[in-house]
Amino acid sequence: MQLDETAIVDVLKRLRRAEGQIHGVIGMLEDGRDCADVVTQLAAVSRAVDRAGFRLIASGLQQCVTERGGGTVPSADEERLEKLFLSLA
Repeated sequence: MQLDETAIVDVLKRLRRAEGQIHGVIGMLEDGRDCADVVTQLAAVSRAVDRAGFRLIASGLQQCVTERGGGTVPSADEERLEKLFLSLA
């Protein structure tokens, strides 16, 4: 699948940020930090990963569905697109 280069850069940036946040959460747990602080950071990680996924959808879902169908599908079927989108929701 060929995604827009700008989208790839953006998604990688978001995932690297989430990776850093996960390391931070691990450190917080190891240090015995307050549960509310840990949960707040976990929520931030979750949002970062979700946003990365939504960015991929926005930039290449049609192409992704077509390629998964062996390149023979002239246009993505609406139900299949909806399922892929909702898998991240």
